[in-house]
Amino acid sequence: MGLIDCGGGVRLERGVECRLSDGVVLVSDHYYPPGEGPWPTLLMRQPYGRDIASTVVYAHPIWFARHGYHVAIQDVRGRGDSGGEFYPFRNEARDGAETIAWLRNHAACNGRIGMYGFSYQGATQLLAAAGQPEGLLCIAPHMTAANPYHGWFYHHGALRLSSALGWGIQMLREDARRRGLREASDRLEAAWSNIRAQSGHVPYASHPAIADPELPGYVRDWFSHREPDEYWSQLDISARIERISIPALHIAGWFDTYLEGSIAGYLALRHRAGSDFARNHQYLIAGPWVHIPWGDRAGEDDFGEIANLDTDPLLLSWFNHWLKDAGEFHGEPRIRYFARGANEWRIAAEWPQEVEFALYLRSQGNANSRKGDGRLSTDPPIVDEPRDVFVYDPEVPVLAPGGPQALGGSFDQSALELGNNLLVFTSPPATRAAEVFGQPRIRLFASTSGAHADFTAKVVRVTASGRAEFVCIGIARSSWLFRDNAYGADEIHEWQFTLEPCAFVLGTGERLRLEIASSAFPLYDRNPSTAVPPQLADNWNWARSTQQVFHSASHPSALCLPITGDSPW
Repeated sequence: MGLIDCGGGVRLERGVECRLSDGVVLVSDHYYPPGEGPWPTLLMRQPYGRDIASTVVYAHPIWFARHGYHVAIQDVRGRGDSGGEFYPFRNEARDGAETIAWLRNHAACNGRIGMYGFSYQGATQLLAAAGQPEGLLCIAPHMTAANPYHGWFYHHGALRLSSALGWGIQMLREDARRRGLREASDRLEAAWSNIRAQSGHVPYASHPAIADPELPGYVRDWFSHREPDEYWSQLDISARIERISIPALHIAGWFDTYLEGSIAGYLALRHRAGSDFARNHQYLIAGPWVHIPWGDRAGEDDFGEIANLDTDPLLLSWFNHWLKDAGEFHGEPRIRYFARGANEWRIAAEWPQEVEFALYLRSQGNANSRKGDGRLSTDPPIVDEPRDVFVYDPEVPVLAPGGPQALGGSFDQSALELGNNLLVFTSPPATRAAEVFGQPRIRLFASTSGAHADFTAKVVRVTASGRAEFVCIGIARSSWLFRDNAYGADEIHEWQFTLEPCAFVLGTGERLRLEIASSAFPLYDRNPSTAVPPQLADNWNWARSTQQVFHSASHPSALCLPITGDSPW
């Protein structure tokens, strides 16, 4: 097949084959710049169709080719026109390293290679880089996770149900078509057409769209491997992060499903990459973005034109710096982040260390809903205040911040806070503006009537108009948090866990709010409160649980915040 004219001297070659050591053939499209090569090469390895090339968030490969790059977009194993069987993450380290070795000998490549891509395409970069392939000089992993268990699928033992099930259905659709399974394909397409409703199926492991034994079993594997066991360690780049010794430009979104994974990947490379050179050349951009797209809107908020950071020129500057020795990225801040509330970009030399600025949970025993008497105070309790009580019912769970569809974004939580099945603690109005930047942490003293339990903690910014703006959330499951210590019903336990990272400015007159519940469905799967594994549970084996939260001199429950500067109270 001849080269296709893409205008401006750029040419496209479709269907270029790379034969791997095990005989599997991977297929890529190649975009060639104007003039004579060889050129530096940009590689993206993805499972969604190489002609799409992640153009939902990036410029088309033609744009990069116009700027002097040979661009290769490859279908990973078992996707598109590539051979073999797709199993997420499993083959990407070897396949990526062998692809890079092949590219170095391609006539259009001058031996200098960079990789880019977000989500799964970000993971393919990290996995390939851990193989230390010669010629790979830099990467740009965006909105992804180095540790699939902690950063992609599970959060402190609770499955990220909506995203895991939705992505699994999306991936299995092509598997069904490749295998000629028409009935399975029809079920998957029907589920995909109403993807936000699929989390309501119970037990979710037996969802008919994923339970077909003729389909690959990777979605069922994600659900059954609920602990960070050997299954996950084989896919975990963070466990061998020392093998990565090249610069990386990370991008994260404050409302992205993989936010914590993105930040954790940046920090792992910043502190543990295989050389001082690599550790000193890790960069992070964190914007007010959902997974797709990246811009000035997220949920109900408009963050202004300033949030429309054009990442394509930044990427070009990044690759020009490392692949063309242009020095264009010199002087860029190590961390650039968007502070909501102020709605402006700020910079930092380092990610903030853990800060122990504590706001203590206080009440007279009626913190249920925002109509109750729950408050956050800088003063710890000095007497035994009445404990707060709420009932967790898995049949009627507290909904996720984005409602029954678990949408990402800055949604108003005011209506949700009217329920008595959660506790609400609100601070006094701030007397001065203060920035919160980093990863909040909760320290909760609580007991539950069930032998299995979850607690969620959600931070909310209450504006002067009374809007309760979602900031971040965290969850912990007793079977995960207390896995090394017995957890007992009706016993007081200290729950300590982190929330998702955040950056926002609490303005003068605004208040901070903390919500405590035992679910955020379907963002996370619901705990049945019984010994039945959550993926196998339904209303026949769900149980209600009475939760008690303590705030006393001996049990000072608190929200710990990374506040920059002086206290706003």
